[in-house]
Amino acid sequence: MDFAALIARVQRILMSPASEWDVIAGEAADVQKIYMNYVGPLVLASALAMALGLVSFMGLGFAFQTFVVQAVLGLIMVYVLAFVINMLAPNFGAVSDMGQAFKLAAYSPTASWVAALVTIVPALSILAIIGALYSLYLLYVGLPKLMKPAQDKAMVYTLAVIGVMILIGVILGVVQSALTPSVIVRLN
Repeated sequence: MDFAALIARVQRILMSPASEWDVIAGEAADVQKIYMNYVGPLVLASALAMALGLVSFMGLGFAFQTFVVQAVLGLIMVYVLAFVINMLAPNFGAVSDMGQAFKLAAYSPTASWVAALVTIVPALSILAIIGALYSLYLLYVGLPKLMKPAQDKAMVYTLAVIGVMILIGVILGVVQSALTPSVIVRLN
C-alpha cells in the first residue's frame, strides 16, 4: 500500500465505515503487510506529532523518549487488541478468527491515530479525545462485520472489548510512566 492508498483507506474508514468494513472483511489478513503499510505509518505519525508537541515544553530528550515509547506501545497494542477480540469471541457467539480480529484491531483505531496528529499543537490535544471516541464507534461498526457475533450480543461484545482494553490501557500507562521520566523529575 503506497501513501495514496493509505490516505484513501483512512478516508473511507472514517467517512463510510460500514461499507469499508465490508471490503476489509473480504481482504486477506496479512499481518506483516497491514503493520508495514497501515498501522506502522499511522502509529509513527501520531507518536511523532505528540513528541514534536512536547519538544518546546519538555526538551528534545524527553520528546524522543516519548516518541519511542508511544510508537512501541502503539504497535504492541494493536496485536494485544486483536488477541482480546479473538479471545472473547466465543463468549458472544462470534467466530474465533485471529486474522479477522487483527484486521479489526488494526483499522478501528484509525480515528485515534489521525486525531492524535493535532497533538503537535499541545493546546489542541483535547481534540484527540474526539478521535478516540470515534474509534470506539469504528470498533462497534466493524466488530459484527468481521467477527460475526450473535446479533443480540454485538453491543455487549464491543463493551467487553472496550472494558478489557481500558484495563490494559491502565497497565500500559503504568509501564509508559516507568519508561518515560516524569515531568517533576525533569523540572528539578
